[in-house]
Amino acid sequence: MTVVALAGRRIDMAGAEPARFPLNQVERVKHELFEFFGAVHPSALVCSAACGADLLALECAAELGIATTIVLPFNRTRFRASSVVDRPGNWGPRFDKAMKRAAASGHIELISAQAKDDDEAYALVTTEILDCAENVARHAPGQESNTQDNKLIAAVVWDGTSRGPTDLTEYFRVHALSRGFTVQEFITRPIP
Repeated sequence: MTVVALAGRRIDMAGAEPARFPLNQVERVKHELFEFFGAVHPSALVCSAACGADLLALECAAELGIATTIVLPFNRTRFRASSVVDRPGNWGPRFDKAMKRAAASGHIELISAQAKDDDEAYALVTTEILDCAENVARHAPGQESNTQDNKLIAAVVWDGTSRGPTDLTEYFRVHALSRGFTVQEFITRPIP
């Protein structure tokens, strides 16, 4: 069984410098994710549902019939306002559709621990995505209690450059590597 855990950049705010995930790169990145999922045939995808990398991956998974688990730091109304519709593009309906699909299958995880602030809540989500992917692989029907025969892939959808110690995409990449995930990177900035 192959399970993909995914984290990455949100769409840039208008005029963002440096550009990390410009809106004009959405179709290219979505195509690359679709091709990747088609090649590795994951049984499951675990990610959050922010505008940009997350929602593109969830759309690809829906098109390919891949089971998904969405991890959110707090209720969907608050998350939608703070991480989905606050950036350019028509992300609200895409989020609603992804959430409806995940809710129908019972695969939405809310972080229950009380974080002291939003930054801590998002860091908890990043860790939970990796934990959940390991758990999905470990407890899949027909799987042994260990993940020896399972493949865990961390898809990192970013510009390839850390923003520093608070960069949760870099945190995800580093922790995925330390847990033995295979890391696959997708670049969100324009490729010359």
